[in-house]
Amino acid sequence: MSAQSTGTSSKRRTLRFPFAAQVLTGLVLGIALGVAALQIGPVGDDQPNWLAVTLDTIGSTFVTLLRTIVPPLIVLAVISSIANLRNVTNAARLAWKTLLWFGATALIAVAIGITLGLVLRPGVNSSVDATTAGEPSGTGSWLAFIESIVPANFLGLGADVSAADDGSLSAGLSFNVLQLIVIAIVLGIAAVKVGKAAEPFIAFTDSALQVVLKALWWVIRLAPIGTVGLLGNAVYSYGWTTIGALGKFALTIYVGLALVLFVVYPVLVRLNGLSPVKYFSGVWPAVQLAFVSRSSMGTMPVTQRVTEQNLGVPRYYSAFAVPFGATTKMDGCAAIYPAISAIFIAQFFPGVSLGLTDYLLIVFVSVIGSAATAGTTGATVMLTLTLSTLGLPLEGVGLLLAVDPILDMGRTAVNVAGQALVPTIVAKREGIMDLARYNAPRDASGFVPLDEAHADAGTEAAEEDPDVRAEEDADTRKVPAGASGQA
Repeated sequence: MSAQSTGTSSKRRTLRFPFAAQVLTGLVLGIALGVAALQIGPVGDDQPNWLAVTLDTIGSTFVTLLRTIVPPLIVLAVISSIANLRNVTNAARLAWKTLLWFGATALIAVAIGITLGLVLRPGVNSSVDATTAGEPSGTGSWLAFIESIVPANFLGLGADVSAADDGSLSAGLSFNVLQLIVIAIVLGIAAVKVGKAAEPFIAFTDSALQVVLKALWWVIRLAPIGTVGLLGNAVYSYGWTTIGALGKFALTIYVGLALVLFVVYPVLVRLNGLSPVKYFSGVWPAVQLAFVSRSSMGTMPVTQRVTEQNLGVPRYYSAFAVPFGATTKMDGCAAIYPAISAIFIAQFFPGVSLGLTDYLLIVFVSVIGSAATAGTTGATVMLTLTLSTLGLPLEGVGLLLAVDPILDMGRTAVNVAGQALVPTIVAKREGIMDLARYNAPRDASGFVPLDEAHADAGTEAAEEDPDVRAEEDADTRKVPAGASGQA
């Protein structure tokens, strides 16, 4: 590459509007348009105005695109990772360490939630209207894990039928992510056991994965536009006044989320010899998208991308850890939120008290329960599981629904940050992390740029899309020297 072309390429990258700044601009614009929609107000019979409908359409379309990428990404990535794990001697060790760290971080998070609930006492003297209490339409169940882990069909598809006011029926299809993981694991193990005859299948899977990753990057580039719609619709739909009487409860939740995200996670990163600043700058694209989209599954493709490209976790490991974490690793929804909410409800209803056994049950449900609700994960499902386990009134869930969307933003951001944290820590401790990539500066897109050697040999597409790099292909086919792990 000539000096002139190199200078032109460098200038183009310098002048490009940074991706993080694009998303930040989307946040500001979304808030402004949401406030404008509030000022316009509803039309007719409390119907949303044209601006609110536009914002809702933009935001929901973006999340739909992300969720569309999730099923093929999970299946292809997990099959490819298992196929490439056939040369790794410590594959079982990686899986065990991942689960261990999932539980350990959840234990810390729920301890913080219980402490804040007892110290700040959000349910005492609350001005929330007791008439808003009401049982939820669905509840968590300890049998949900067993029921959801067994695939109902080859694609892990489920159907929901709902009745409209006019009596008409409508059906919607959805993917059960946990079932998809089970299906992909079985296919991956089968491909390894078949041996040489499965090589064309494995090669096709690797090739298809590269195609899906390219399509994923195109969707990610739409994040600033999606942010405008998602945040604008949130401001219009819920406003900032919905906190109202639940202000102390909402504040307690966000204090707990902040302690986990900005204290616990950085301490764990530092204790494992890594830079907290690099961790946050690396995971930030996924965290900011999780905050506005309120969907761990919708954010999962971006979470996997930052885990590999920014945090230096090899694909053969992250392809297992990130999808599995997206269904079971929820420090925000499954630890902090149900712990504080259960204490709030116990404090709100007269004659209800919690003893030491009850607090131990909260810890147990928070650490184990997320797996038990993996097929239908969600904060409300997790909360109902906690309340039913403790024998607390399920009507208390209705008290908290008004402020739930605002809390869900912070909860999802913490969930996603934790889903990237655990693979990062395990990869570092097992000696399989690409430390150079972890410590490398991020470019305008928010991701680690191409290595200089690859940039010189790259095409125009490679300069615009950091995902196009030769070393990623190599990572899926070879195991680093330190893959055997360390004591």
